[in-house]
Amino acid sequence: MKISIIGCGYVGAVTGACFAALGHEIVFVDLDPSKIAAINAGQAPIYEPGLGGLLQENSSRIVATDDLADAVRRTEVTFICVGTPSRQDGSIDLTYVRSAAAGVGRVLRERSGGHTVVVKSTVLPGTTKDVVLPILEAESGKRAFVDFGLASNPEFLREGSALSDFFAPDRIVIGTCDDRSRRLLEELYSSIDCPKMITAIPVAEMIKYVSNAFLATKISFANEIGNICKQMEIDTAEVFRGVGMDHRINPAFFQSGIGFGGSCFPKDVRALIARAEEVGVEPKILKDVIEVNEEQPLQLLKLLKTHVPDLDRKTIGVLGLAFKPNTDDVRESRAIPIVETLLRNGATVLAYDPMAMGNFSKLYPQINYVPTAAAALAADAVLITTEWKEFESLSYSGKIVIDGRRIERARDGSTYDGVCW
Repeated sequence: MKISIIGCGYVGAVTGACFAALGHEIVFVDLDPSKIAAINAGQAPIYEPGLGGLLQENSSRIVATDDLADAVRRTEVTFICVGTPSRQDGSIDLTYVRSAAAGVGRVLRERSGGHTVVVKSTVLPGTTKDVVLPILEAESGKRAFVDFGLASNPEFLREGSALSDFFAPDRIVIGTCDDRSRRLLEELYSSIDCPKMITAIPVAEMIKYVSNAFLATKISFANEIGNICKQMEIDTAEVFRGVGMDHRINPAFFQSGIGFGGSCFPKDVRALIARAEEVGVEPKILKDVIEVNEEQPLQLLKLLKTHVPDLDRKTIGVLGLAFKPNTDDVRESRAIPIVETLLRNGATVLAYDPMAMGNFSKLYPQINYVPTAAAALAADAVLITTEWKEFESLSYSGKIVIDGRRIERARDGSTYDGVCW
């Protein structure tokens, strides 16, 4: 099948590369020349383990361009994978989705035969039918579900393990109102063995938001319990190991620490809060999830000040800048409020991350980026903010270590304190 992918960011790049590996022809569309050049050279436009190799192996079936109209003309189905960033009030900005839909609609006006448009971007329930559909119909002069197909196919890809998530997912959710789109998407995913849920478009959109909101809730719940356990000198890991044995609960996402970040959980929970308030519902639990998450990194700094009361002119090492390991993504990284507070207190920061220093330096060019993790240990005290595997092999002997991610080797420090343990 010939597929156009609009947006070569995290979701689009992974989705297109994986479909190419399944034997489909892919036309990537993006406005960023560096992403287009990277893909055409068989290189990953973002850091994701295995993505570069997949693009290289399937380069004969892949091309990238900035010409949206040509890409849609050449393909049978278009996936909209553009970003939906947060506005100041937490609601999502649909500028890129609207632009992509308008571009696709203009092409549909000039071509005959059915074409299916699939919204893979994370959008609130009702967006596909209330925003994307009217734009497509207005620009094309045609009727959705009759002259062209329309569907929602939310992604459930975890950064750092996105390829395995694509090829071995827990489920595939397809929201659509027309048989042609349903059959097309079922065919696209036919070689992937997992439950496939066919539902209405708004339901598919809501499944994505509720999934992320629930996982975020588990993390904030674990952190709140972890804070209590810390004061009672109880090992929170043992507590949740026992709790997770209950088949009704499951142990996943109960790792207490300094909170969640990234492009999904914070943005999606805030968007769901904003939408709930729009429809007259007070989302008390969701608001508390965000509040706990915003306060959690500061627990690390409170512990630091018990060992280094005055941070002025002290050198503090920060191990980890990405929001999680195996990615270079620093969006909503818990290292951001930590570094910000250290700077306000007059500290000098020695920062290290194996992949994310380039992206973090765009936010904080004034801090010191060191070439190795060992170099960060030369500081007066060290904070661990991302659980990179290499941090388990360092020598922490003689150091003051405040651990936000439960790196067991760090307990070898002369002074060790864990944020929730």
